[in-house]
Amino acid sequence: MDFNVRKLAADAGIFFSRAVQFTEEKLGQAEKTELDTHFENLLSRADCTKNWTEKIYRQTEVVLQPNPGARIEEFLFEKLDRKVPPRPTNGEILGQFMLEAAKEFGPGTPYGSTLIKVGDCQRRLGGAEREFLQTSSISFLTPLRNFLEGDWRTISVSLTLLWYRFARDSDASKNVVLLAERAETPGESAVPDFQETRPCHYVLSASASALWNEELDKAEHELCVAQTEFDRQAEVTRLLLEGISSTHVNHLCCLCEFVEVQAMYYSQCHKYMQELQKELGRRSPHSLEVNSHPAGSPTDPSAFLPLNSPSPLETDTLQIEEVQPPASGTRKAKVLYDYDAADSSELSLRADELITVYTVPGMDSDWLIGERGNQKGTVPVTYLELLS
Repeated sequence: MDFNVRKLAADAGIFFSRAVQFTEEKLGQAEKTELDTHFENLLSRADCTKNWTEKIYRQTEVVLQPNPGARIEEFLFEKLDRKVPPRPTNGEILGQFMLEAAKEFGPGTPYGSTLIKVGDCQRRLGGAEREFLQTSSISFLTPLRNFLEGDWRTISVSLTLLWYRFARDSDASKNVVLLAERAETPGESAVPDFQETRPCHYVLSASASALWNEELDKAEHELCVAQTEFDRQAEVTRLLLEGISSTHVNHLCCLCEFVEVQAMYYSQCHKYMQELQKELGRRSPHSLEVNSHPAGSPTDPSAFLPLNSPSPLETDTLQIEEVQPPASGTRKAKVLYDYDAADSSELSLRADELITVYTVPGMDSDWLIGERGNQKGTVPVTYLELLS
């Protein structure tokens, strides 16, 4: 390994000079390079972008993966450049448990058959969630992370070079030249120490004057070089800071895509739940399907029905056309969601419409009789908002 003592000493001297210059600037004893207002605005905007992007990125991670242990695991796999092992979502696990429970309870029982339907729906919801998490991570989280670990890191390096190398060198050269100019100007208080003790009639010799002029020329040349390097680095940094506008445009597109993916995910979940509600709704009093068992046996279907629910025989004889509204007890209801009738005994609904509802003795509490003009049929209570 090469060990250059001269280079090490030179670098140490430069570092010490910059530290002294920085300290003097903080104490107000030396000039500091000031940048134009436009550059300062760009710098402030970039710093604001970095801070808020970091907060949005961290919170989005929490929303997509609330489990901190899972987030740490994914972070470690990413740093080790290894693929994250597939992990089932909570919905998929719940669905699997329900399906396994249905096998134990018996798929032919009302509870078992319902567990199969709900468990299958939960598995589909879990699959939709996994797809949403993967798509959101690629379309939204990855661009934010690329900015923080890529573009912003480049900007930070450029700013570090600008402030702690070129600016310090330029400021130090300016102060050397300023000190030399003050030494040549009579009546200045800031003169070299040797002038404070020399006689007033003392005149520099020709060789000393030439040496002083040579040092002044050298300082001015170093100032010119330092100022040129500072201006070049400032221009590079300015271009990087102006690129923040492009970053905002890119993040805007990613944000819109994230919203689209999220809306699609919730729409898909809503669709699955509506389908599940329809499947479970077919077990209403007028269309409940039960296994035929001898009456009074332990598997008698009446054991699985609510107390206020009619027997299958009664539901078969219930004719919607013959049901008359009671003299009192009718109410208005607002429809919350669209509902397509499963058969002719049900009434299709459209969101936000108003209908008249009432109940009749022996009906399941989850269903009501709904009327809209000349149309009549049973409607699920969960789709309605009862009005006073």
